[in-house]
Amino acid sequence: MSDVRVIIQRDSEREERVVTTGTTAAELFAGERSVIAARVAGELKDLAHEVSDGDTVEAVEISSPDGLAILRHSTAHVMAQAVQELFPEAKLGIGPPVKDGFYYDFDVDKPFHPDDLKAIEKRMQEIQKRGQRFARRVVTDDEAREELADEPYKLELIGLKGSASHDDGADVEVGAGELTIYDNLDAKTGDLCWKDLCRGPHLPTTRNIPAFKLMRNAAAYWRGSEKNPMLQRIYGTAWPSKDELKAHLEFLAEAEKRDHRKLGSELDLFSIPEQIGSGLAVFHPKGGIIRRVMEDYSRRKHEEAGYEFVYTPHATKGKLFETSGHLDWYADGMYPPMQLDEGVDYYLKPMNCPMHNLIFDARGRSYRELPLRLFEFGTVYRYEKSGVVHGLTRARGFTQDDAHIYCTREQMAEELDKTLTFVLDLLRDYGLTDFYLELSTKDPEKFVGTDEAWEEATETLRQVAEKQGLPLVPDPGGAAFYGPKISVQTKDAIGRTWQMSTIQLDFNLPERFDLEYTAADGSKTRPVMIHRALFGSIERFFAVMLEHYAGAFPAWLAPVQAVGIPVGDAHVEYLEKFAADAKKQGLRVEVDSSSDRMQKKIRNAQKQKVPFMVIVGDDDMNAGTVSFRYRDGSQKNGILRDEAIAEIVDVVERRVQV
Repeated sequence: MSDVRVIIQRDSEREERVVTTGTTAAELFAGERSVIAARVAGELKDLAHEVSDGDTVEAVEISSPDGLAILRHSTAHVMAQAVQELFPEAKLGIGPPVKDGFYYDFDVDKPFHPDDLKAIEKRMQEIQKRGQRFARRVVTDDEAREELADEPYKLELIGLKGSASHDDGADVEVGAGELTIYDNLDAKTGDLCWKDLCRGPHLPTTRNIPAFKLMRNAAAYWRGSEKNPMLQRIYGTAWPSKDELKAHLEFLAEAEKRDHRKLGSELDLFSIPEQIGSGLAVFHPKGGIIRRVMEDYSRRKHEEAGYEFVYTPHATKGKLFETSGHLDWYADGMYPPMQLDEGVDYYLKPMNCPMHNLIFDARGRSYRELPLRLFEFGTVYRYEKSGVVHGLTRARGFTQDDAHIYCTREQMAEELDKTLTFVLDLLRDYGLTDFYLELSTKDPEKFVGTDEAWEEATETLRQVAEKQGLPLVPDPGGAAFYGPKISVQTKDAIGRTWQMSTIQLDFNLPERFDLEYTAADGSKTRPVMIHRALFGSIERFFAVMLEHYAGAFPAWLAPVQAVGIPVGDAHVEYLEKFAADAKKQGLRVEVDSSSDRMQKKIRNAQKQKVPFMVIVGDDDMNAGTVSFRYRDGSQKNGILRDEAIAEIVDVVERRVQV
């Protein structure tokens, strides 16, 4: 046997090791139980992979992002094996890893029942204990077709070899230049137990799956297209330890309590009526109050920062989006055209920026007017696929707090810096504090403009982002077609990350719209354009806030800031006078004069998550005082009426939680 020299890479440390021909990655990391795969020469490989001379080999631990994906994809295979053992007629779709888990699609005669999922999970546990080996096998196209002749969806995937999409998960099966099948082999006899078309890699054995659970099932179109057959999808989750699985399930339980769709119904804030359509919400009076307060505060801050308010229509001739490029790059996300005025195509607008450009271009502009900051709460419409519509967070009709800033090249860096600071400060006012920034750069297949303009725009955004002192994460290829962007990412109260504001630098739309201003020397000059959405959309921000606070909004946002609770009927009039005085101070106060007992009224106020319960009995009425009961059950008694109103006003003005 000849010697083979390999480099073991661990973070920044490199160790050269001499081994014999045929040495596997598993042997390089013998005894390291947390290592479940290897990255060899930059590619993920099974531990059974034999290393070659000159290879650089990195350990892939089960808790790393790559390790978690391999764990979850391997668990998806075990689930598919269990399904076909219990339901032999089931045809296999695709089973990729996803965030925090995995899924697998099946073509079956009828939807899975919750009892089916219990049986499948039990069979998975049996397979896991058997310690079946995952064994990779390279096959030709013809061999794959012969072996998988009874799997029609796999046969379709074979034809996509090397060009499969990540969007529908097909690349986990046929994303490489060769086809491979993974066999699940009996640990003792080596007999074939099950097989699947897959590019891998996988865990060494099913015993390397520490903890998993099946979560739910749902209907899903094959490869995400409504033109394809409807399959049954089973979702599951898998983790490196039972403790991590338990923590994840507890997290999900908490997230379910905070689900904005559930809270929106319980608190009577909004609904999405079937008669109107998927992704199109209506706000009820209490939700309308919260939304109005959000918008009013935002308007005031924008006025202070030098923004000017504009308004634009909801529909436009298609020619406008030909000029902007949206019909070239974004048509799939737009509602189909309406033919009016003897065959002219009109579209519901998916963006506000083209119309703002027309406002800028409505008359001659001077350098003295710049930077010109145009702001609009502009409602837009995007045709999201039914499978991705989700309450208010992924809607088909929504209102953006949209601003477009026109400035000179010399003003660009300072204006971006001011804009990002403004965005972060306003988000902090709403109670969000944990941020990082993401820099989205050019998609090499989907962009307009010159490479030089993109490089300048990207570097300017990078410098602006770094000035904030926040973590900056790259997002290669994630920019819109017209320019790079900074996205503000924030964590909510239970640690989930949400994308909030976006700031995009654009040299291209001013070119496409032939926008100009008169410079100091009298020459006609092209402005730079900055796109900026702070909330992203009012609806989505509303949903994030609702989940962040679990419905218990701080008093300044709460639809009802205080509710008067009389001990008896004799105290109602006193509380109504208190409420009237509070309303004169701009507070939102109600009195519960229903026939319910006092304790029931308190429970009702707690369910509605009202910040202040103002309780009055004989002692308070005689002394000219009230008693406060807070959401956490604590109480403060004998507060003079004016002082009580002043305390609520103070809490509202300081925007603090109680």
